[in-house]
Amino acid sequence: MPGTETKHKVRDVNVRMLRGGSGPPLLFLHGANGLPVWLPVFDLLSKNFEVFVPEHPGFGTSDNPAWMRNIGDLAMYYLDFIDELSAHPVHLVGQSLGGWAAAEVAVRNCTRLKSLSLLGPAGIRIKGMPAGDNFIWDAEESIRNLYFNQKIPDQILSMQLTDEQADIMLTNRFAATKFGWEPRWYNPSLERWLHRIAVPTLIVWGKEDKLFPSAYAARWGEKIPGSRVEVIPECGHVPAVEKPEITAKEISRLYAGTR
Repeated sequence: MPGTETKHKVRDVNVRMLRGGSGPPLLFLHGANGLPVWLPVFDLLSKNFEVFVPEHPGFGTSDNPAWMRNIGDLAMYYLDFIDELSAHPVHLVGQSLGGWAAAEVAVRNCTRLKSLSLLGPAGIRIKGMPAGDNFIWDAEESIRNLYFNQKIPDQILSMQLTDEQADIMLTNRFAATKFGWEPRWYNPSLERWLHRIAVPTLIVWGKEDKLFPSAYAARWGEKIPGSRVEVIPECGHVPAVEKPEITAKEISRLYAGTR
């Protein structure tokens, strides 16, 4: 069943949000391309969770507060967001940029988190393992390089955008640039604080990820105590889209271990 689109206000910031399902709260933080439609992975997760998918401030049609200048500000915003979302601990899931934000949340304060799932997160850089640079990819490369199964970008590229959708894409690109431009998609300080993450943690990576090499998964696993790493074959940068069944299964498996 499709999720419901609502507005959600935290402090002075109004954002769009998708929500659906019932159960313990699961907060899904999207990647640099912006708020997705209600995806099959959300349907699968909504069988076990009440799923909340907010649009990051600065993306799409959500508010763009002047004080939100970097990934640290986004993390602090989501700490406030989680405090107001539910009286219960939250299962936090993040994809790419959203995974980076989720990790920045967790190193600051885990007390309101029940579990953490990072899906191909940005946020660290490994010397000798160069990442892709989606800021220099052209429009078609930026879509094709995210997926192993090229039928997905074929379908995306065949769609005719409305003027409104084109405007949102441009807004999203500006917002992604704010968070990821310099340095490219990482925080030089983050890796040394990953040991502070003290909740059950899952790292999921597509084996054929062209943006952040799948070898990064092992480093995240080494740095986060007790974490579990799953590398999915025949999958690119967006396992939540390309392999929704496996992604939802692994997140639900993590949840089962917290009960």
